[in-house]
Amino acid sequence: CERCQCHGEDKHTAILYTLLSHGRGSRGPGQQRCLCRQRRTVCLRTPRATCQAASNVLVKTISFMKNLPSFHLLPREDQLLLLDSCWAPLFLLGLVQEMVTFEVMETPAPSMLKKILLDGQSQQQEPERTQPTLAAVQRLQCCLNTFWSLDLSPKEYAYLKGAILFNPDVPGLKASLYIESLQREAQRALQEVLQPLHPEDRGRFARILLIASTLKSMPPALITDLFFRPVIGNADIVELIAEMLYE
Repeated sequence: CERCQCHGEDKHTAILYTLLSHGRGSRGPGQQRCLCRQRRTVCLRTPRATCQAASNVLVKTISFMKNLPSFHLLPREDQLLLLDSCWAPLFLLGLVQEMVTFEVMETPAPSMLKKILLDGQSQQQEPERTQPTLAAVQRLQCCLNTFWSLDLSPKEYAYLKGAILFNPDVPGLKASLYIESLQREAQRALQEVLQPLHPEDRGRFARILLIASTLKSMPPALITDLFFRPVIGNADIVELIAEMLYE
C-alpha cells in the first residue's frame, strides 16, 4: 500500500466533487482524500482516555528530566536542544513502560455539501490540522510491541532513558563532550544491570539499543498529532514541555 492507487479507484466521487465545486476554489489532485486504506487518515478511537494516559506519561517524562542533576548542570541552551530532540523517544519509552495501548479509527470525512459550501472559507480562518495515516500509526504500534517483547526491568528503563536523553549528536550543543560522557555512563550502567538479570543473553544490550533507535525514527509530528493535538490545538508542544520543565 505504499503506492497510492487512488487514481484508479472510485473516480466517480472525484468527478462529482469537481463538477459540483467548479468555480468554488476546488482542491487540486494532491489535496483530494486518499482512498488507499494504509494512507487514509486516522484518529484515536477513545481520545479522552488515551490523551489523558498520554498526558500522564508526558508529565512523568518531564519529571524524569527534572530529577536528573546532571541534566540541570548543562547550559540552558543545551537543555532546550536535548529537550527538542529527545522528548518524543522518551515519551514513547514512557508509553511502553506504562503499558499504554490505544486503538485508532478512520477520520470521519466532512460531508460533500459541507465541503462545497465552506470550501475556501474555513481555510482562510484557520489552517487545516494534519492527521496521522494508518500506515504511520501501525509502524508506531509495531515499534511499541517490539519493546514490550523485551520485558525491561525498571532499572533498564531508567538507564535507557538516560542514554536516549544525553545524545551528543544533537547539532549546536556547547557541552557535547560532557553529554557524550553522560551517555557512555548511562550505557555502561545499562550493560552492568543486564549481566546479572540476563547472564545468558549476551546480545540483549545491542538489541535494546537497536530497538531504541526505532523510537528516534518516529516523527515527533506524528506523536503530537495523535496524542496531543486534540488537547493543545495548534500550540507548540515543545514550548509547552519547556514551560512544564522550568516551572
